[in-house]
Amino acid sequence: MKYRTVVMYMEIGCFVSCLCGWILVCSTLPTEYWTFSEVGSIVLTTSNYYSNLWKDCISDTTGVSDCKDYPSMLALPAFLHACRALAVCAVITGFFGGVLTLVGMKCTKIGGSEVANARVTFAGGITYLVSGFCGMITYSWWANKVITEFLDPNFRAQKFELGAAVFIGWGGSILLLSGGTVLTYFSGKEGLPSSSPKGPRRPATYATARTRRTYMLPASSSRVTLVPPLFYEGRKSRATRATTRTGPTFSRDSFV
Repeated sequence: MKYRTVVMYMEIGCFVSCLCGWILVCSTLPTEYWTFSEVGSIVLTTSNYYSNLWKDCISDTTGVSDCKDYPSMLALPAFLHACRALAVCAVITGFFGGVLTLVGMKCTKIGGSEVANARVTFAGGITYLVSGFCGMITYSWWANKVITEFLDPNFRAQKFELGAAVFIGWGGSILLLSGGTVLTYFSGKEGLPSSSPKGPRRPATYATARTRRTYMLPASSSRVTLVPPLFYEGRKSRATRATTRTGPTFSRDSFV
């Protein structure tokens, strides 16, 4: 099987994984069971308290339930505002990650060249990673607060336990992170330029900087030396030594 076919099926699998994770994350926003607490007030009646990012609810064994939105947005703690913002960012970035991945996949053939499609898929994988991280931070932060309050012996208010929405959100975030990581890795190998040079490297030479300057003289210079300067200087030094070793010369007038 060709490498392109393998990558195409891998992209389809990662896209389905990320799409399922995004749907799970979206499904946790309207779900009331982020926290859950069961209190037996009367012998035959048990009250269930549960809440999420937007409202508090109560129900009993008789089937009567009542939900109330938080009365004031400005009076809410900063923790709740941060969880809301991160959850909404996870949903929005997951949507745009799906659009980018759907455009850039090899099976859709919507984009231009293979490199352009790979870069679009890489952007979609990065967006999916951002969505997964936002979701994971939201659910982990919420769970940490609930567990800390439950295990704190000095906490006198009503204690809650983790609801089903937190576990569903963790599963969706893991799917987003795993699918986005694989998409980013394979599309980055194909779409991003490699840092290593593609052509063969030039072998190292014995020429020094002075030799390069000698070889690269302009055409208007009087003379271009085609031999290495070190070798040329050696010849000159040997010629000088040979001249100094030669004895004095005598003319005919010297014997007269």
